[in-house]
Amino acid sequence: MRASFALRSGLAALFAAALAGCGSLERLSRVGEPPAMAPVASPTADPRWRPVTMPMPGPQDPIAPANSLWRPGSRTFLRDQRAAAVGDLVTILVSIQDEARLQNQTERTRENSERMGAPALLGLEASTNRVLPNGVQADRLVSTSSSGAMDSSAQLRRNETIALRVAATVVQILPNGNLVVAGRQQVRVNSELRDLQVAGIIRPQDIASDNTVRHDRLAEARIAYGGRGTLSDVQRPRWGQEVLDTILPF
Repeated sequence: MRASFALRSGLAALFAAALAGCGSLERLSRVGEPPAMAPVASPTADPRWRPVTMPMPGPQDPIAPANSLWRPGSRTFLRDQRAAAVGDLVTILVSIQDEARLQNQTERTRENSERMGAPALLGLEASTNRVLPNGVQADRLVSTSSSGAMDSSAQLRRNETIALRVAATVVQILPNGNLVVAGRQQVRVNSELRDLQVAGIIRPQDIASDNTVRHDRLAEARIAYGGRGTLSDVQRPRWGQEVLDTILPF
């Protein structure tokens, strides 16, 4: 009785540990509910956020225009409408058209045969039956053979198109004037949540007059587009299958 109870307790503890380790408890806690959206917060409040350090040119004295109403870097006499300070907003235009095709085929065949013996060895070959089992011939002491064949083929074809607009916040100004921006956009439709994250470094000169900048003008660009919810959970393989795919050598 005690052994059966201990076995059941051990199995229950093991099952609970497996659920906790693989994030299944979090999924069970939101059964019947749509995925929760992240709160609106400053990107710098994320514990994983770190200030960006890049190579900078030497300091230069500012150029003071004499008797001029035009301010360097300004597009109007009144005010520059582009993002220029920490906290300003800039719209990132994400337009990605990625297409790749890769085909690979490998074929390998190998055969090997080895044979070793001692037909004559100072007359000792006549005494092999005294040490080795009967029927062993001195000229055929060791004989090995091996063969192997491998035939593999792989084909990859990818076609992705993403066209999005996301507003990002200037979170840091580098010493050379470049702007570090970060933005996040979440859209929830029924029980599926789509998440878009954009971060990178832009030059103020690359910001258009309508306060937009193309994603290919972002240095160190980090663009992530994905989702989570009911459909994503169904399409994702079970954690047991992922574990087996990782640890199985064949």
